[in-house]
Amino acid sequence: MFVAAPEGSKPSEALAEGPKPLKIFLVAGEHSGDALGGKLIKALANLHPEPIVFSGVGGEEMAHEGFRSLFPIEDVAVMGPLSILPKLPRILRRVYQTVDAAVAFAPDVVVIIDSPEFTHPIAKRIRKRAPHIPIVDYVSPSVWAWRPGRAKRMRPYVDHILALLPFEPEAHARLGGPPCTYVGHPLIEKLDDIQNADASGLAARLGIAPDRPVLLVLPGSRTSEVERLIDVFGEAVARVSSAKGPIEVVIPAVRHLRDRIAAKTAAWTPKPRIVDTDDKYAAMRLARAALAASGTVTLELALAGTPSVVAYKVDAVMANLRFLLKVPSVVLANLVIGKNVYPEYLQEACTAENLANAIEPLLGDTAARSAQLDGLTLAPEKLRLTASSPSEAAANVVLSVVAGQAAGKSRRGGPM
Repeated sequence: MFVAAPEGSKPSEALAEGPKPLKIFLVAGEHSGDALGGKLIKALANLHPEPIVFSGVGGEEMAHEGFRSLFPIEDVAVMGPLSILPKLPRILRRVYQTVDAAVAFAPDVVVIIDSPEFTHPIAKRIRKRAPHIPIVDYVSPSVWAWRPGRAKRMRPYVDHILALLPFEPEAHARLGGPPCTYVGHPLIEKLDDIQNADASGLAARLGIAPDRPVLLVLPGSRTSEVERLIDVFGEAVARVSSAKGPIEVVIPAVRHLRDRIAAKTAAWTPKPRIVDTDDKYAAMRLARAALAASGTVTLELALAGTPSVVAYKVDAVMANLRFLLKVPSVVLANLVIGKNVYPEYLQEACTAENLANAIEPLLGDTAARSAQLDGLTLAPEKLRLTASSPSEAAANVVLSVVAGQAAGKSRRGGPM
């Protein structure tokens, strides 16, 4: 049961007359973390029979569950070093504000959710000022991909990691990181929606003939991604259309980028059909192949069984750090499946010629297409949990950390 603290009161006074509530401090630093936080709050309230009082930082999804954030998540929701620098003074103020609030709240556990540039400095400072408070990290930093030394450096201030990817517990064990439990990727909860999406209904609404192959284009959900990829994607599409004959192009666009994408693709040949993200899964099922920016969308494509080509470009600062990469692929779907099913073209290799040459065989009945389809059948089982949902699995680990802390206090004779 989730009981919110009354407006203007101290959270610890929320249930002064009732049983002592479990107190959980959550910190999400961007909208994907907010989505995880919202589901976690709901799962904790369902699993824990006694009252729970939450405090911390979150967004709309957490607010939907009754959570009140210390400040708007937009104050800190930035990505990449070039985006962070202009907002650094404000972010630092919010870090110290969050630490002060967490220590004053005196929670039974702190859960930081993703956004390590924001949440990890908070965790370090909470550990320094209140070392008795257990800290759980929901979403592991990509220590398996680059800067592997971060795993060991997390041990002093993180007590447990909740991993979204099945290979991450082994990676942390190998790298000397904190205890880590695979709780499942939230996409697995959408597997039925993805695999049963109404592709024929979308084709009918768009007026796409059954004999015309559909190429799905996914240039990213951030402005910076779209700006770096949209032109080269357009050149690749033109090459494919010229080589393969008439094709249809569909682009699912997030609301805040729809107008920009429409403007940037107005001169494409063929002109794409731009649809809402509500139609994304139907478009994946309808598409013969996809051209996608690297990211979580590659896992969605894998669960949909859509053959794809993946590309990405980063800013100059990040490009100069490529030597730090420690993985055979940057594509999440490839890492989860365990082999490079989706070809990837990064930075200088991300050219219209390379992308078109990789897409063309996927539109026909070729060995390249068959090999991808075979590999993609592994994706659902790799992500599947044996029991419960990812949010319930995460909530169970959080509650077990609290129980372990309480047991330790009892053994030591400390306050309960």
